[in-house]
Amino acid sequence: MPAFVPRLSCYKSLLTCEFGVHMLGLMQQQSLLISSLIEFADRHHHDGEVVSRRVEGDVHRYTWGGVANRARQVANALDARQLAQGDRVATLAWNGYRHLELYFGVSGSGRVLHTLNPRLHPDQVVWIANHAEDQVLCFDMTFLPLVQAVHARCTTVKHWVALCDKDKLPTDSGIPNLLSYEALLEVQPSQYEWPDLDENTASSMCYTSGTTGNPKAALYSHRSTLLHAYAAALPDVMCISAKDSILPVVPMFHVNAWGIPYSAAMTGAKLVFPGPALDGKSVYELIEAEKVTFAAGVPTVWQMLLGHMKPAKLQFSALKRTVIGGSACPPAVIDAFREDYGVDVLHAWGMTEMSPLGTLCTLKNKHLTLPAEAQMKLRLKQGRCIFGVDMKIVDDAGQALPHDGKTYGDLLVKGPWIIREYFKQEGDGPLVDGWFPTGDVATIDEDGFMQITDRSKDVIKSGGEWISSIDIENIAMAHPDVAMAACIGMPHPKWDERPVVCVVKKPGSHLSAAELLGFYEGKTAKWQIPDDAIFVDAIPLGATGKMLKTKLREQLSAYKLPTA
Repeated sequence: MPAFVPRLSCYKSLLTCEFGVHMLGLMQQQSLLISSLIEFADRHHHDGEVVSRRVEGDVHRYTWGGVANRARQVANALDARQLAQGDRVATLAWNGYRHLELYFGVSGSGRVLHTLNPRLHPDQVVWIANHAEDQVLCFDMTFLPLVQAVHARCTTVKHWVALCDKDKLPTDSGIPNLLSYEALLEVQPSQYEWPDLDENTASSMCYTSGTTGNPKAALYSHRSTLLHAYAAALPDVMCISAKDSILPVVPMFHVNAWGIPYSAAMTGAKLVFPGPALDGKSVYELIEAEKVTFAAGVPTVWQMLLGHMKPAKLQFSALKRTVIGGSACPPAVIDAFREDYGVDVLHAWGMTEMSPLGTLCTLKNKHLTLPAEAQMKLRLKQGRCIFGVDMKIVDDAGQALPHDGKTYGDLLVKGPWIIREYFKQEGDGPLVDGWFPTGDVATIDEDGFMQITDRSKDVIKSGGEWISSIDIENIAMAHPDVAMAACIGMPHPKWDERPVVCVVKKPGSHLSAAELLGFYEGKTAKWQIPDDAIFVDAIPLGATGKMLKTKLREQLSAYKLPTA
């Protein structure tokens, strides 16, 4: 018999193993690239629907095949403008089909998609665009006044593109060489050879909301984006499938709509975009018209939706679950969705620096037999780690704390879609021994359920004990006369700080401070009950819909506690 002669590749594998080098697997090498998502969507769910309520007011319909064709036209248009690999292409846009095309056309061609938050102050928009060195800025016509206010100060932007038809382009905008998106695309072929990029190539960037100091940029990679898209689609996370009709109310300019556009392309889910119309009536009508099964957004949107539905005694015909993130959801909202409308509410938690998903609150098998009250206690938490994220809580000295559901600590995370350093960061990076400090204070229980108790800068320390402002807010929100509530700590000569609750009353309410404080009796420990209730016309909100407690403290700088 002839002697066995291994093939060269096998021989190399054996040889390297013999000399103690790690043996390599013999799988095909294929980079994880955003372009692969849209090509997969084109090949395998070409006719899946993408529906958008447009800025123009009408409803636009096409398919994943149409998205793929137009994304390739976007890539060709960028090539024609001679944009270099890595150049930043900014967007000021609502959730809609043109924005979706840019997601794939910009990143897939090797440029970096930079989603700008239009709710920011113009000065912040200018600072961010210049810091990012944006070369192109694409904007919905809603934001024409904002672009007119900032364009002269955005020194790096060479091309201004209005996301509109050629005949809708304003002739007197004052923006030099303003281009129509549709005019740019119509001259480009829908065939394109996507570049074979390294999967660690930058794909997109998003700036933090910058509540303290200048915003900072998280720069995502193709690899981190695809791993995050895989994880988001998992059954214990968002459970995204081709069976779903998904309404991402969470903005595409805010941490890539929590990765939903990528997961939807991966799975073939129907996408329904709300455009600028985010009031309760518009969102409800779109959910019903498109038989939406799954929606994702921040608590304020769902409160507006319920506010529209309850008086009119409306019901959902298809909606089965919703994911709520951005800030803790009041128990009253979770109860209303579950009890009145049969909709499962899933808490999510994450941050810009985490792409953003970190946890999602789905129960384990052993929890299904628990009484409803015990299940609700778990549902109010931010949830369990998604594979790809690890977390721990530490004390002020950086020592790990027990996962007993009671001990509070600073929350640290790590994983392949979590930031290593900020874009253009000067000095040391943010990591502490390889972990990213989130700035949140949390507990983690024995089953891995994490609960945010506060931002580290918002936690109230009274007489050496911690008081969770979120718990105080949730009790206030359960009162039928309360529209919004924010709890902050105020200086106290004996106790260091004491909580006060700032409340926006519902229209027509005559609720008094004494009545509201009485409402706390029996719902929390006596020492945790606020010392005062302050009624305000509005609670200041940031660009992502979060309450700005720093602003609230400034507004109340002259206030003195009745107990002080």
